[in-house]
Amino acid sequence: MKVFWTETAVNHLSSIYSYISQNSPQYAQRLVERLTHRSEQIAKFPRSGRIVPEFETKQIREVIEGSYRIIYYIKPDQIDIIAVVHASQQIKSIEEK
Repeated sequence: MKVFWTETAVNHLSSIYSYISQNSPQYAQRLVERLTHRSEQIAKFPRSGRIVPEFETKQIREVIEGSYRIIYYIKPDQIDIIAVVHASQQIKSIEEK
């Protein structure tokens, strides 16, 4: 199945990179690569992530990579990555696209 990164999720990645690169551009790049690489697992096994507790909807799931939650929405024809957030962050709402 095809994985699409929403603008919101791309902005999250960019913010993560910007923040971490202040101290270590190399580590920031490796982290972003690890986060984006997880989309391959999501494409092959979309239901492998757990249901996001804040939403309790079978279509909204997440995988964990290090300290980050990659939250995605399973549609009939594609998977949308809708957010990449630090595990300590509270999720108030995520717009589905």
